[in-house]
Amino acid sequence: MWQIMLLCALSAAATLAGAFFFAANYPWIDFSPLEQQVQGTPSMVLDCHGNEWFRFRLDKREPVSLAEMPQHLIDAFLAAEDWQFFKHPGVSLRGIIRSTCANLYHRRRVQGASTITQQLVKLLFLDARKTFSRKIKEQICSLLVERQFTKEQILETYLNNIYLGCGIYGVQAACQRFWGTHVTDISIDQAAVLAAIIRSPARYCPLRDPVAARRRRDLILNSMRTLGFISGKQYEESVACPVEVQAASDEYGMHMRESIRLMLEQMLGRHELYTGGYIIKTTIDPAMQKAAELSFRQQCEQLRKKHAPDVDGALLSIEVATGQIRAAVGGFDFAASKFNRALQACRQVGSVFKPLVYAAALEAGLSFADTMVDEPLELMCGGRWWRPKNWDAQFTGEITLARALSFSSNIVTIKTLMAAGIERVIALAKRCHVAGPFNLYPSLALGCVDATLPEVAGMFNVFANNGVYAEPHVLLWVKDRWGAKQWRHQPQQEQAMPARLAGQVSKVLGIGFQRVRKRFVTHGIDSQVISKTGTTNDWRTVWFAGSTPSVTTAMYVGRDSNKPMGANAYPLKVALPVWLAYHGQVPSPIKQFSYDPSLQEKVINGRTGRPASSGDPDAITILL
Repeated sequence: MWQIMLLCALSAAATLAGAFFFAANYPWIDFSPLEQQVQGTPSMVLDCHGNEWFRFRLDKREPVSLAEMPQHLIDAFLAAEDWQFFKHPGVSLRGIIRSTCANLYHRRRVQGASTITQQLVKLLFLDARKTFSRKIKEQICSLLVERQFTKEQILETYLNNIYLGCGIYGVQAACQRFWGTHVTDISIDQAAVLAAIIRSPARYCPLRDPVAARRRRDLILNSMRTLGFISGKQYEESVACPVEVQAASDEYGMHMRESIRLMLEQMLGRHELYTGGYIIKTTIDPAMQKAAELSFRQQCEQLRKKHAPDVDGALLSIEVATGQIRAAVGGFDFAASKFNRALQACRQVGSVFKPLVYAAALEAGLSFADTMVDEPLELMCGGRWWRPKNWDAQFTGEITLARALSFSSNIVTIKTLMAAGIERVIALAKRCHVAGPFNLYPSLALGCVDATLPEVAGMFNVFANNGVYAEPHVLLWVKDRWGAKQWRHQPQQEQAMPARLAGQVSKVLGIGFQRVRKRFVTHGIDSQVISKTGTTNDWRTVWFAGSTPSVTTAMYVGRDSNKPMGANAYPLKVALPVWLAYHGQVPSPIKQFSYDPSLQEKVINGRTGRPASSGDPDAITILL
């Protein structure tokens, strides 16, 4: 083993010697990013009212001079990252040999050898790929930087550009965010907190995990004491201090901010976005966004205690007439996961798909007054017998299609699918922009198809919007700094189904919410509502989609691993409380749904389909 370690050490020394020779003879790399801050104007993002939401400042840097930084801050970073910084030429041969030997001994990467200069070079000039060629480039560039700039210039640039977690770059920006103070005024223990983050910003950022941040901080403080940067008394006083940070500012919509950033970077380019002074108009309503986040978070906290600690989900709220996204919750905690479930997650949709089955049946000539028998069913699917059941494992005999949809009968929905034809249902789903892929089995009736939240919200919104599909979208337009529009959203709206047909389904979807009003508190919801629940096998994903005449909101709750949440995770217990809490704060200027004028109300018995009086306990009002 020692022979291999010696060989690797000699190889590292030879590589470093080659880097020295190359750097000495080819000083041609442009280091202008080190010589001056990138100039430009931040781009501004507006909410739906035209008010400023946030800005794309260049990495949130707030540069300060090295002279303004306290010595204990500099010492903390030296102790944590590179205590020989003022002695080596940009690359540490001793560090390379030490880390190579340690990594070989443990047969995995346990130590790094990057100096502060190398970290700065990697941050400003190179990508993050861990390849041998990139490492050589990093060493060469580091040697060139040391030839061209002083140690103080390098250190100042490093401390102003280093990533410190949670979207924060530079020590001044971190001090402002964590403690609301200038870098000049931070204490020794706070300086050690900042230096502790570098090892793993995702893990040691105090905004995310103060306990882990404190453990790492204490190690830095011990190194500072060992190196003589602080006294024993200063060490004891500093380790006794708790890691405390100020509460987050009034930031909202963090998942959507990240998604908007990615959209705009693809459209404009990162440099242009951060320095081009663009103005971007979005569809987000601040009041609705904050209400959605609060409602979702409060319910999700309870679900994590009751079902599983990793329960998560998403919510998407769009304007009925336009498809403009007014609010979107991408998950429980943006700091823990930047994955925007509201736009990116693809889940099996379950019974939320059923309205499309009945719409296709009406299109095929059936009526909500028609009846089918809710009874045990046995079908051959994919070479195996399939025996579906209703959610309550009960069978009710003859019922109308209207009652079957309002009570979400699995058996009758399957029969309805077969009567309408699977191809017809799939064609209608595609017109509602559910992409599929779709299986050609009767299980499609129960929502055995994956879809994103925008697909589900857009599909359900068709029933509230008189059959018109309105594409969910968040960006309206982009203007340059002189006010000229560079891009404008082209509304995608089309008649996915006849208004008459959509109105008939919409009327029945309102029956289910009438029962919700009898069982749950619905304060603040003073308009008509249509809704549909959905559940997949073993309570893996739970859905609730509902529309007022003004706003459609769809949401799901589930675990990212797609593991079951546990028994009795019913939509009315898991998802509905979020929807009610949120919509109780969302006014609907329009109180009543509008229907095709050719439709007429008819009261029927929900079981037999025959005309009924309003006093009939099984009476249902449908449109014919």
